[in-house]
Amino acid sequence: MKKNPHSQVALYSAAAGRTETALESMSETIDPGDTGYRAGRRRALARLAGMLTVAQSGGSLAAMVPSAGDVEEGTRTVSMEAMANTADSLDQLHSLIIIHRGETVFEKAFRGASTREPVNMKSVSKTLVATLTGIAVDKGVVPDLDKTLGELAPGLIPSGADSRVAKISVRHWLSMQAGLQRTSGPFYNTWVNSPDWVEYVLTRPFVDEQGGRMLYSTGNYHVLGAMLTSLTGKSLLELSREWLGEPLEIQVPPWTRDPQGYYLGGNEMALSAKGLARFGEMHRLGGQIDGKRVISQQWIDTAWSARTRSRYSGHAYGLGWYLALVDGHRVAYARGYGGQVLYVIPSLELTVVITSDATRPARSGEYMDTLHALLTTRIIPAVV
Repeated sequence: MKKNPHSQVALYSAAAGRTETALESMSETIDPGDTGYRAGRRRALARLAGMLTVAQSGGSLAAMVPSAGDVEEGTRTVSMEAMANTADSLDQLHSLIIIHRGETVFEKAFRGASTREPVNMKSVSKTLVATLTGIAVDKGVVPDLDKTLGELAPGLIPSGADSRVAKISVRHWLSMQAGLQRTSGPFYNTWVNSPDWVEYVLTRPFVDEQGGRMLYSTGNYHVLGAMLTSLTGKSLLELSREWLGEPLEIQVPPWTRDPQGYYLGGNEMALSAKGLARFGEMHRLGGQIDGKRVISQQWIDTAWSARTRSRYSGHAYGLGWYLALVDGHRVAYARGYGGQVLYVIPSLELTVVITSDATRPARSGEYMDTLHALLTTRIIPAVV
């Protein structure tokens, strides 16, 4: 049988080809410019090679790391104290919330804002906008994911756009498969300094076919947000408050708007860590919380189905969610610059939120993999 190139892979991904410093060395204070640091990093990568092999073969990554002093006899359990100490040793990490079986078993702000204070979630915003799009589908505002921009919001398309732009479907905006040149990474600053953000996105050249490879682009989600505003007559802020804030009972403060007044889709939205945890729990519980239906289980199943794959992490990507495996358990996660992360693992009845310093990078193979390691080798063994 031919292997599906979009199937889910372990949270430590061989496709990424990179891993981060082993957890036992996380608490060391080191200067990244030092040659000693680089040598230590190489040694840590070598130590993690064995873990990677175990993860890819279906064995337990969590069983590989805890030291003897942290493990209860006859089990693989890491103490909650050891887990918290490891989290606290990461100076980029600000807060951590762990919900297991509906109960908050750990909540702490190690530094920075409290868990109740809204903070910039960076590109976790994409997952929030994807969910708003899903609610629009549930409500019939968006009749079908295969409906195109030209069918739903033709007024957004500038006169100078390639004729193929009108044919890009909602599905492909969501899965980062629009085919247009990206507006993230090296293109981001030029985009947000342009006089018309929607026009800029829609007049980028095609560098792939619609439905082709994943081209990570915040502009995709900005177009989605503008489309939802065009269809409903309500701003993305109003929709966020009405469709997410009210049923989840969470605060959604205003955030960045473009020169035309559209709220930025895909970046800069703010929620509290507790608010994001409630959003995650709603997904874990099949789209409802406290007896209130927020989004359909059908949408969650659709959003959590692999469509493509990130060239950076190696993980699958659905509709606004990254998809991976931990010890055979499916993980859906959202991530944002700096290390803002939401993990949802339904089979373990687990939701985890991490907020971090939003001014520092969190690349795959670097701090982001450190957070993956915190989940797989500390949090899960401490809680499950």
